[in-house]
Amino acid sequence: MKRIVTTLIAVAIVTFAATGASSHIVEVTTSIPIAKASSRADLKVAVESAVDEALQGAIAFTPTVVTVQSARRIGDRIYLQLLIVDQDGEALIKQLAIDSANESNEPSSEDDDDEGETL
Repeated sequence: MKRIVTTLIAVAIVTFAATGASSHIVEVTTSIPIAKASSRADLKVAVESAVDEALQGAIAFTPTVVTVQSARRIGDRIYLQLLIVDQDGEALIKQLAIDSANESNEPSSEDDDDEGETL
């Protein structure tokens, strides 16, 4: 368990260094034993507990959004990738989505080799 917490802290530090000082967007990986997911209710409790542990052990800001990006079973564990964002990070993600949509709607600026040529 200490290894997971250490990994969470390392990921948080690296992510903090890569993002702006005013917005926080962190991806954290945590895991739960498959034995704790024997029923739907047990799975829900185990996931909530893993998320709470990640928030308390790896995050030094107040999150406004926590989403499970993926969940994978490997051996006897379920690995969860969490995206944890604060209010400023939410605004940044929204702006990046808008910018990405605008870029994909713009016509290509590459020149067509055949355009304007006379044979």
